[in-house]
Amino acid sequence: MLFNSVDFLLFFLVVIIVYYSIHDKYRWILLLLSSYYFYMCWKPEYLVLILSSTTVDYFVAIKISEIKVQSRKKKLLYFSLIFNLSLLFFFKYFNFFNNSVHDFFQAFNVFYNKPILDVLLPVGISFYTFQTLSYTIDVYRGNTKPERHFGKFAVFVSFFPQLVAGPIERSNRFIPMLKKKKKLSYHNISEGFKIMLWGFFMKLVVADRLSIYVDMVYNDLNNQSSLTIITASSFFLFQIYCDFAGYSYIAIGAAKIMGIDLMENFRRPNLASSIGDLWNRWHISLSTWFRDYVYIPLGGNRVSIDRFYLNLFLTFLISGLWHGANWTFVLWGVYHGMFMVMEVFLKKNVKISFLRKFNFTILGIIIVFIIKVGSYFFFRANSVSDSFFIFRRVFYDWKPGFSAGDLNIFILCLVGITILTLIEIKQEYFPGKFLILHNKNYYIRLIGTAIFIAIIFYLGVFDGGQFIYFQF
Repeated sequence: MLFNSVDFLLFFLVVIIVYYSIHDKYRWILLLLSSYYFYMCWKPEYLVLILSSTTVDYFVAIKISEIKVQSRKKKLLYFSLIFNLSLLFFFKYFNFFNNSVHDFFQAFNVFYNKPILDVLLPVGISFYTFQTLSYTIDVYRGNTKPERHFGKFAVFVSFFPQLVAGPIERSNRFIPMLKKKKKLSYHNISEGFKIMLWGFFMKLVVADRLSIYVDMVYNDLNNQSSLTIITASSFFLFQIYCDFAGYSYIAIGAAKIMGIDLMENFRRPNLASSIGDLWNRWHISLSTWFRDYVYIPLGGNRVSIDRFYLNLFLTFLISGLWHGANWTFVLWGVYHGMFMVMEVFLKKNVKISFLRKFNFTILGIIIVFIIKVGSYFFFRANSVSDSFFIFRRVFYDWKPGFSAGDLNIFILCLVGITILTLIEIKQEYFPGKFLILHNKNYYIRLIGTAIFIAIIFYLGVFDGGQFIYFQF
């Protein structure tokens, strides 16, 4: 059940009506049943996986809190980690590593009888696995108390707005909100609706329109000019941002209507002026997850300078692997890890005022944009060989010419990017000015909302399919 479908809108409308029609103490039951139904719409049998993770981490966390012997606590934590990561590995990475081993032996003409595993990747498994892992680790560390109410813990794991693509929530934020009494609020419904509208604009008007051009180019790389490939990669930068951020905003808005404030997941990453700034703005829930549960446990910056650089690099490498079972994603992680290390090295060792002021310049935004476009040569490519073909075509074997494809679609792509960029510049640099949807005047808000809805219906693509991050 896709957010950008009539089925979801009807489903969500029914949930909201029932949600505010029943007593507050029964709402967790509605949310749990709605979430499980929502997940079963993808593939019913995979509900067993999320129930297994929920049950294991519920009981493990309680047991960890009750045991006083540290070594036994650690064994229980390891059991949870192994159980959850094994499920993730089996369904997401088994074929990837299996094929990699096969290719390695084949390179040396050694026979390898490759086992075949024909399973679909369970939607959202990377997200809810990280969510449950963070809970168990936090209980082990003493940062949060275990939740004794199984049903409410199950809602935390499976809450349908953010179940399949985040934001990746923390239990000490989410569960207390779930327990608060919530009344029907005009403010929550109004704000949630506006946030959802912004998400639908990003998905339907920008992302799905751009995908038409991007797919045309990347599905026929051999016949594309260098400039066309660069343009398509630049468009993909906006496409994946609007696709993923669009999902996040719809999820955040839907939760807001129910009185639940999910964490901010994107903060205008295209205006980032350094690599570090980028990762403070992009997929914030995942970036902070890797910071708290990978980077800091590795030693963070409290180690030798060489180990510090290695910790940064390894964190990005693992992040790349998290994104997908393909060497293109691993190379994407390596690419960003190298630039992150380079930036930190330069700021620590190069005593040039220009670099010290790098974060505050338009030049910084442009440089980060170019670096991001280069990273998508890996991320969007269908294979590693395609990635290297793109780099060769762009940097060594320049092919002249340019193809805009369908001119009407190309122009609409530029219109969507322009509207998005102007709105985000206004949000970033003029947050209290030029207000329309949040104007104090009721009629301006009403007219502005109506115009925004009309833009979505007029410029949107309504057969664009699922969100990109569902594959992760």
